[in-house]
Amino acid sequence: VYWFTVEFGPCKENQQLKAYGAALLSSIGELLHALSDKPELRPFEPASTSVQPYQDQEYQPIYYVAETFEDAKDKFRRWVSTMSRPFEVRFNPHTERVEVLDSVDKLETLIWQLNTEMLHLTNAVKKLKGSHFE
Repeated sequence: VYWFTVEFGPCKENQQLKAYGAALLSSIGELLHALSDKPELRPFEPASTSVQPYQDQEYQPIYYVAETFEDAKDKFRRWVSTMSRPFEVRFNPHTERVEVLDSVDKLETLIWQLNTEMLHLTNAVKKLKGSHFE
């Protein structure tokens, strides 16, 4: 999926084909090829995209086109959520890292952190509602 999205991903914008993949954006030849009538354009569906063999010696013969960038993200998230795995992952906006939640200790720590954040937010709302700045 990475190859056909992050590297060579096109999507539609106002019914026009646009590029978001890094390889498309960094190679004028590849971009012109992708926008021509030469390659096969298939709808982006992660399940079929993930099993499509790819080659890296010539221009891509196939591109998987997302209806929109948001649509591609939504389809990818739904597809990933169907995978069986013994852990969860989350993006930590404070550290800007992906965390693997693969133990009860990590989950309990996260729950404690989130509860603490919620307490701070709840207290802030109460203070603001009680202030004369409304």
